Amino acid sequence: MNQQVRHLISLDDLSDADLFAIVRRGAEITTGVDPGLPLRGSVVGIHFRKTSTRTRTAFSVGALRLGAQIVSFGPDDLQTNTGETLEDTGRVLSGMLDLLVARTTESPAELRSYAGHQRMSVINAMTADEHPTQAIADLTTMLLHFGRLADLRVLYVGDGGCNTAAALVRGLTRFPGLRLELRTPPGYGLPDEVRQTGERLAARSGGALVERHDMAGLPDGVDVIYTARWQTTGTTKQDPNWRAVFAPFQVGAELWRHNPEAVFMHDLPAHRGEEVAAEVLDGPMSIAFEQAVNKMYSAMAVLEWCHGVDARPSGQLAGARPAHR
Repeated sequence: MNQQVRHLISLDDLSDADLFAIVRRGAEITTGVDPGLPLRGSVVGIHFRKTSTRTRTAFSVGALRLGAQIVSFGPDDLQTNTGETLEDTGRVLSGMLDLLVARTTESPAELRSYAGHQRMSVINAMTADEHPTQAIADLTTMLLHFGRLADLRVLYVGDGGCNTAAALVRGLTRFPGLRLELRTPPGYGLPDEVRQTGERLAARSGGALVERHDMAGLPDGVDVIYTARWQTTGTTKQDPNWRAVFAPFQVGAELWRHNPEAVFMHDLPAHRGEEVAAEVLDGPMSIAFEQAVNKMYSAMAVLEWCHGVDARPSGQLAGARPAHR
């Protein structure tokens, strides 16, 4: 069984040093470093109650590549559907599994309950409030493309209330000099707690977090333009006219008029003609599909870390700062 139990339920669970090490490790594996078989003899549970293409495949294939065996659970497979408590379910699973990768799109409290037994590592593959492993894949992709994370300028356009936006805020704001600007529709901005966390982290790192609710006066010199689906997995919007509110926030080619060197990123799946124009997603500025494949390599780094593997890369990640916890 896993001798050093670590959980990744929120990016807030990671020190700066651990986040930087995981991102750098994912980038190393991407470039061909042989990770060996550090999970040989381990069993990883893959429990997805909602649809997934990239995240489920990334963790399943990543676990196999690291030497683990996997057990997959569908949305109707566990006895929680018939009334068994989360505590009882977690107690049983933690006696059999080394790691559990779970997507619920609900409160992270369920994952915290499973993690409470301290014999099985728990990884959040998406809850309603945060998608931490998506942000780690995004950071890995940016590091590979730019060779650094410090001092980047990132423009996020779209729904501020989605779990991808929350994870980006919690991750990007840790890097020195990085400026994250969000343009979100009125009424669909960052939750207060996420914004406050991001502002605190940005102040500590010497970066900046800015949010506006219009598309006027977009910044120049942006390195990354990022968007996510307007209607994400497991969510609904109460306003029947929400699409009209979101329409001005579509990412189109005009955003590159003043940012010709910027790359485009998207957590996928994408709806061409809604949050992004087809000419952007399929154009030369897009690295969205490289980003998707990098999710497997970053998943491998997360699995290693949660399993207690401290193969920290040589040298420091650009702009790394020591842990604050």
